Amino acid sequence: MTFSDIVEAVKKLSNEEKNEIKSLIEHYLIEDKREEIYHNYLISKKNHKEGKLNFSSDIDELMESLENKC
Repeated sequence: MTFSDIVEAVKKLSNEEKNEIKSLIEHYLIEDKREEIYHNYLISKKNHKEGKLNFSSDIDELMESLENKC
């Protein structure tokens, strides 16, 4: 089934069914974002443990660090 087929099938649904699909998609997007945040957390935790993270409250130092990364 192609994306186009799915779009056409959704068009034929009732408003109630379309709203249910909308709710499901919103839920899936939220879950995907949570997984992404958790994955980034695990990477940051690993980097911190390996001493790869630098912390600073000095704005100039932070800006220099960002410039060096790009």
